[in-house]
Order: sequence, then C-alpha cells, then structure tokens
Amino acid sequence: MAANPLFLYAIIILMGKHTFLAFDCGATSGRAVFATFDGGTFSMEEVYRFPSGIIELHGKYYWDIFAIYEHFVKCLDSLEHKGIRPDSIGIDTWGVDFGFAGDDGTVLSNPRSYRDPYTAGVPEKVFLEIPREELYAATGIQILNFNSVFQLCAQKAEGFSPLKAAKHLLFVPDLLAYMLTGNKVCEYTIASTSGMMDQQARQFDKALLERLGLRTDILLPIVQPGTEVGRYKGIPVIAVAGHDTASAIAAVPAHDENFAYLSSGTWSLMGIEAPAPIINAESARLNFTNEGGIDGTTRFLKNITGMWLLEQCRKVWKAEGKDYGYSQLMEMAASEKDFPGRIDPDDPRFANPADMVAEIKAAVGGDMSDAQIVSCIYHSLVDTYRKVLGMLRSFASFPIERLHVIGGGSANELLNQWTADALGIPVIAGPVEATAIGNVMMQARAAGLVRDRWEMRSIVARSFDLKLFTPSTKTL
Repeated sequence: MAANPLFLYAIIILMGKHTFLAFDCGATSGRAVFATFDGGTFSMEEVYRFPSGIIELHGKYYWDIFAIYEHFVKCLDSLEHKGIRPDSIGIDTWGVDFGFAGDDGTVLSNPRSYRDPYTAGVPEKVFLEIPREELYAATGIQILNFNSVFQLCAQKAEGFSPLKAAKHLLFVPDLLAYMLTGNKVCEYTIASTSGMMDQQARQFDKALLERLGLRTDILLPIVQPGTEVGRYKGIPVIAVAGHDTASAIAAVPAHDENFAYLSSGTWSLMGIEAPAPIINAESARLNFTNEGGIDGTTRFLKNITGMWLLEQCRKVWKAEGKDYGYSQLMEMAASEKDFPGRIDPDDPRFANPADMVAEIKAAVGGDMSDAQIVSCIYHSLVDTYRKVLGMLRSFASFPIERLHVIGGGSANELLNQWTADALGIPVIAGPVEATAIGNVMMQARAAGLVRDRWEMRSIVARSFDLKLFTPSTKTL
C-alpha cells in the first residue's frame, strides 16, 4: 500500500474496487499481501511479514502455530486500526503437516514439522503391510518419508498424546482458518499432498489407512478450493488452494493447456496440469507425484533440488567475506558459460552438506572458481529440466509448446535463457509472486468476480509484467 493506507482504502471504496488479504506462509517466513481488484486487473502489496520457523522441544520438532496465528491477528488488527477491511481472507502454506483439535475444540498441540526425523525408517515398515507399488497406485504420491501417512504412523508408534485425544485432524492452512473462524474444513489441494487420499475418488482412502491401524474417524470430508470456511470479525475466510504450490500454479498466466510449468525457488517443481491423475508403473519408476489442483485438475510434477544449491554456496562464500548479489552471480555464470562440469542436483550428497562448495568440487572432481561453481549449478539445473521435460512429454495428452517459470527463480534472466535454449521452446517468466496471486484470485473467484482458471490466468497476464525468452540458435 501507499504511505497513507487509510486514504488509499477510501479511494478503493469510492472506485468500487474489491480488496483481498492473502496470508502466504512459507517454511521459514510468512507474509500478508493486500490486493485490490477492479474486475479486469489487480495490484498487490506486502503489508506484513513474520517468521514461521521450527521449534524443538524434548527431541521433537514443531511449527509454532500459535505464534503464526498471533501474527495473523496482529496484521488484521493493524489493518483495522487504519480503517482497512478486506472483502475476504485466504491462507496458503506448505504441505503434509497437520495438527489436531479435541472434543471441545481445543487445539491440542503445535503441528509436528516434516523436518522432524521421527519418520526415519517408517516407510519401510509401512511397506511390510502395504507394498510400495500398491501405496503409490492408490495415492499417486511420490514416496517421501515425511508424507502425512508416515507421520501418522510414527505418531501412533510414539503414542503421541494429541493423536490419541484428537477429534479432528486439520492440515496447517485449515488449522489456521479454524483458529480464525472456529469452523473446520479439509481443503482438497492440501489433503492431496498427504499420501492418504485416493487420487481418483478425491477422498481419503479409509480402507488403506485402516490396514495400517490408523484412525479414520478424525478425517473431515474434503471440500474444493473456494469454499467459505467461516468469518473472522465478519470477514469471510476462504479455503483457497491451501497448498502453496497449488496456489502458484493457479496463477500461471497461460492461455491454453499446452504448457509445462516450473515453480522455481529452493525447490524446482516441474510439471504439467493434467485433467486426471497419471498413475502407472512408469510414473512410479520415475518418481512423479500427483497433487490436487483447482477445477479438479491434477498437478503432475517432479520435485527437483533447485536454488538450494546456490543458496548454500552463498552461505559458504559469505562466511569467507564474499557476499555475492544475484546480478553478480548471473555475471559470474555467464563468464564461465563453457565450463564443462556438471552435477546431479538430486544426488543425496547435496541434501544438507556441511560445505556445499566443497561438496560440488568433490563431485566434479577438481578445483573450481566461484564463477565455475555458479555456472555448474545453472547448467546442471538446465540439464535436469531438459530431461524432465522429455519425461513429461511422454505422459502428456497434449503438446507442450512452452514453459512458464514462476516464483523467485523467474527473475533469473540468464537461467531462463539457458533453459529456453536447452528445451527448444519459449520460456515465459513471471510472475515472481505467483503463490500470493493465486491465493488472491481464488478469493476473487469465491466472490463471483471471475468464472474459472482461464479467466483468472488472463487477468494475471494483464496485471503483471512477464518476460519472453526464445530459444537461441547458439549451443550452451
């Protein structure tokens, strides 16, 4: 907002614009974004930022859900004090994690974090009861030890008291919405990340969970994005696409289905928007995942280690007194564009090494300059994108004619150009703030201001600056 938000809000009211507040919570920080929409275009601005880190207590790792809720209230109180009242509120967060409410509605505990090592070895124990292939065939979710189903198994084995006392299970965005409104829902896109949902039926697979001895009475019926949860001081709280990636993909400014997307940040999530789940032996072998999208679509995607590699190198360099900015890093990579070294970004050795720079040097097998390391990371990511695009083309029922890059990585012009060159298709970069935009657009849709995802995407394309990168005839 501008320097005088009260004056701005008065103008908004007089002009008949609609206003929305998006709470976009990441795994290290969250923010509130205030948006205005006139039916044709919209604008948005961050109005509040807060931490959302992990706390450790007695060997267990939790999200401080009460602190996050308190930040929500502080933000809303601040806006109210300035005379600003949004038409609705939406919440998106990371996936898989959940908390519990008791018989009397009490929030029984902070949610356990997916980074808690309590699920180590749990998938292998589950496979003794339900073979890996059968679990994937039912849920369509890639096997990761922090999937909700494995967390529930770990909590059952621990005798975790909140689970035993639970009346309902609530995934993180739904839990926060409950804390604001007192009403409970289970939104589709966030439920789809759990490894507990039948992707075809789009409901929880209770028979499968019962085979694992897990409680099914705590699961709520699944509702679709756009459902009103309840009200906070009279303001509607909307269950948007609660999983942050689902919100981001909703904001892809595509005009037809013939695209792949790359949500580029710490992770690179590369996939297609499919009309139905794609679950077969080949998708299982290649470790693709199926997650819920808006309008009943499926986000068929692959998780690729992304800018984590570069961020961890920056941390090492900064400790050495070399604080490289992003523009400088692009210049460094360009200066070593012909460096031949490559790594596999998804090699477990890069998951959390003590020294990422040393680990990359060891993997390549020789000493490297800082510029060569940056070039190696960029080229290695591009090589992976090219391989994954080939896989996606083998699954897609439509031609993939372009790649939409969204998220923070969409601002990396050199990487975008190298990606276009390697893939041989145009790359459209932007918007950077796709997750918050998708959150807002689902609120506008719930208000009856837009019809479907294609109208939403058309509005996004008109409202934000996008950049086109066309394939070069030069080789990388």
